Amino acid sequence: MPFARAIDAEIHYEDSGGEGPVVLLGHEFLMDRTMFASQQTALTPEFRMVTWDARGHGSTRDEGLPFTYWTSARDALTVLDQLGVERAVVGGISQGGYIALRAALLAPDRVAALVLISSEAHEPTPAELANARKFLDKWHEDGPRPMLAEHLARRLIGDDDWYRSVWVKRWLERDPHGTEVAAGALLGRDSILARLSEITCPALVIHPTRSSIPHAHARQLAEGLPTARYVEIEGARQTANMTHPVAVNTAIRDFLHDHVVPESRTPSQRTVRSLPR
Repeated sequence: MPFARAIDAEIHYEDSGGEGPVVLLGHEFLMDRTMFASQQTALTPEFRMVTWDARGHGSTRDEGLPFTYWTSARDALTVLDQLGVERAVVGGISQGGYIALRAALLAPDRVAALVLISSEAHEPTPAELANARKFLDKWHEDGPRPMLAEHLARRLIGDDDWYRSVWVKRWLERDPHGTEVAAGALLGRDSILARLSEITCPALVIHPTRSSIPHAHARQLAEGLPTARYVEIEGARQTANMTHPVAVNTAIRDFLHDHVVPESRTPSQRTVRSLPR
């Protein structure tokens, strides 16, 4: 089981290998690297797909101490260091997108492009903070946790019964303390809206229309990035990469062909499209 060693954590990752451009993807809050199975299958071996577990998730080992997404961004760069990769496409879904944006700000020379799914550059809203606090308080109680897990799965995944059952089972097996610490990074994130203009690499912003990320926030993210392509996936919820893999994989592949694969590189452009399931 491969790990990249940070100062106070061992970051677990999976590497498809191969000679193609490296694409490093970070997962949603409460999920793990396995949520990108469809992307690994569809985009390998043309691309070298690397997925990793953030602190408090999956098989990553950490000390359970508070951290921020800036810490996580350094963890993502540590994975690239471990692989001996100087420059990669960096991306992810929701939390993974927050981390990717910060990695691009910390090390712009190492981020060739960004793939941002169900993501934003905003800080949490007061309503998000209040609702999350109520959720976490109940999450520590054994009785309500199964019902809360089902509710969360419905919100993030939607009507896919199989995926919902898989993730509910995993969530109920998690240590509630680890969830609390990881939530600290999510709810304590700072706004980077004012810094988006510093990120000059090509970016793909994919917005599922039923995501918990407000449509306006997704558009602000795309409009704030100097070189961004914006794609909507109609009817999809937060985890569109699992439930609508064809649309997501098509958008990612087209973007990478345009901006990363040397043989098909074209001038960057901003487009707006809506893709079916």
